[in-house]
Amino acid sequence: MQDHAERFELERPALMAIAYQMLGERAAAQDLVQDTWELWNRADKTVIESPPAWLRTVTSRLAIDALRSARKKREVYVGPWLPEPLIDDVQTGPDAAFALAKDCELALMWAMERLTAEERSAFILRKAFDSDYAELSELLGKTEANCRKIVSRATQRVAETKLKFNITQDETRALLSKFTQACASMDYAEVLSLLAPDVVSVSDGGGYVRAALRPLSGAPEVAGVLLSILRKYSSNSTIELANVNGQPALLVSGDNRRNTVLSIGINEVGLIAWVYMMRNPYKLGLS
Repeated sequence: MQDHAERFELERPALMAIAYQMLGERAAAQDLVQDTWELWNRADKTVIESPPAWLRTVTSRLAIDALRSARKKREVYVGPWLPEPLIDDVQTGPDAAFALAKDCELALMWAMERLTAEERSAFILRKAFDSDYAELSELLGKTEANCRKIVSRATQRVAETKLKFNITQDETRALLSKFTQACASMDYAEVLSLLAPDVVSVSDGGGYVRAALRPLSGAPEVAGVLLSILRKYSSNSTIELANVNGQPALLVSGDNRRNTVLSIGINEVGLIAWVYMMRNPYKLGLS
């Protein structure tokens, strides 16, 4: 029994990554992996040829069903829904349970929202875990040829966001630094020069705090709103840099309490094409 438990613990980081990348919520991912454990604990191990593949498949099946259910609930969510950030906290350090999950940056999490549950699952397993098409076929109950088409379609839909997902931390940090300096000096022209013409800014307050109730589109609107917000709150706020989902991001605090995580997505020409602002206190671990 101990061997089976040890086997599961070896795979837990990968299973947590699958669950989080599918659902975008820490607690939901933890609950789902616990469900996988219970199924593994009851399973006949003698007929399981590859425990890692079996565990990935079971976790993915549970995640597909959970994502379909979650999306129905999110239809009544107040304002845009965004995935929960995984913050390498400056005080407590990174969370080992989500070590692999953090390899999926927030921009990619957002891009995957345009995929169906099956497309997302196939995309994650193929791109992040290099699962073969036989494994995907077993998961989705489709031929390997159809699975190839699903992964290809998912890849194309993610690419439609025009975001670049192989950005180094240094590249992100440099652009974020320029952006922060321009905002701090209220230099509208400089902020505008760092934004892609079709930039999108999305804020998630969850109905608990003030946040835009729709995505902001276009450089002029995004720059204007961000500068307006900073002008209002700059006097009593502090900003620090931290790793969030494997990339540098800004943590904004006021009255010794974190209130916003700001992350960016960069396009192929090095401009900010997406701005993520998480303000929901429940997703920031404050409530």
